[in-house]
Amino acid sequence: MTYSARWHTLLEEAEELASTATLVTPLSDTRFHITDTQEHRIIIEFLESGDSQPLQREQFETLYRRLQDTAGGFDLDRLPPDAEPYAAVLTLHPRIEIDVDAGVLRETDAPTTTHGLNDEPSEQTDRAEPDIDVYADALLLIDALERHDPTAMADLETDGLIDLYTLLSDVQRGADDLRQDVADVLLDRVQHGQPVHAQYGSIQRTSRRSKSLKDDEEVLAVLEDAGIDRERVLGIEPDKVNDALDVTNLREEDVYDVDERAYVRKAEVDEDVKETRLQGLKEQLAASESEEAAELRDEIEALEARIEDLTGFDSAKEFYADSQADR
Repeated sequence: MTYSARWHTLLEEAEELASTATLVTPLSDTRFHITDTQEHRIIIEFLESGDSQPLQREQFETLYRRLQDTAGGFDLDRLPPDAEPYAAVLTLHPRIEIDVDAGVLRETDAPTTTHGLNDEPSEQTDRAEPDIDVYADALLLIDALERHDPTAMADLETDGLIDLYTLLSDVQRGADDLRQDVADVLLDRVQHGQPVHAQYGSIQRTSRRSKSLKDDEEVLAVLEDAGIDRERVLGIEPDKVNDALDVTNLREEDVYDVDERAYVRKAEVDEDVKETRLQGLKEQLAASESEEAAELRDEIEALEARIEDLTGFDSAKEFYADSQADR
C-alpha cells in the first residue's frame, strides 16, 4: 500500500471522529481535538491553551517513513515536543499503534483498536491530599508567602522571617527526601546517556566517582613493597600518595577505596509547559464558583508566581531536520 493510500485512510478515520473526541500526546499527555481535515493537513486545537496547529501531510509521511525504517518501532523519546501530536493522530490509522510499555510507535500486521484517544471520563475527579509531610509544609509555605512579601525582606517583622525560614527549611528537607525516593525508582528505568523527557522537563542518568584512602598501615605496606620509603608519604596525605603513584605502576585502587554510584540529575526544565499547564488549570476553574475552586485558583496563582527561570541544555530535535534530509 502506498503512503497516499495510508494518508487518505488516516483522513477518513479523523473525519469520522466525534467533534468532542479527545486525543492525548504520548509523552506530555497534552489533550487536543481535531477541528478540521483537509487534503494536505489536519487541524488540531489544544484544550488547555486553545491554540490551533496545522499538522502537515509531509510531516506525517516523514514520521511514517521513520516508523518503517526502525526495527521494533519508532522510539517515542526521539520525538521533539512539537511532533507529539503527529504520533497521536497517526494512531488513528487502523494499523498503527503506540506500545506504551515499550515506548514505541509501530505498525501492526492486523487492525488495532489501540489509539491515542483519551478514554477517561471528562468529569473532574476529587483532589486527593498526599499523606506526606512536604505537601503540608508546602501549603503552609504558600500561605506564609501570601501573607509576608518575600521581595521586601528588610520590611518584614522578625517573627515573619522566622516563620518563612522554618517553613523553607522544612520544605527543602522534605523535597530532598522525596526527590531521592523518586530518583531511586528512576534509576531502574533510565539508561545511561540520553535524556528522558516528560511534560515538565527531562532527566538523564550519570555517575559520580569518589575515593578515599584505605587504612594507613595498608597503604604504607603497599607503597613500601613498591619501593617508596615510609617517610616520603608519612601521614598518608593524598597529595603525597598521588605523587608516589606517579612514579610507580600502582593503580588508584591499590591505595584508595573507590566508590562510584549512579544517580539522576535534572537536565532540563520546560518553563513554557509549566506556564501553559497552570493557565489551563485556571481556565478550567474559571467556570466554577465553589469555595474549593476559589482556593485552588489561589494556590495556582501562587505557584505561577514561584516559577523561576532555570538553565538547562537544549535537547536534540532532529525530527524536522531529518525530514528535510529524506526528501
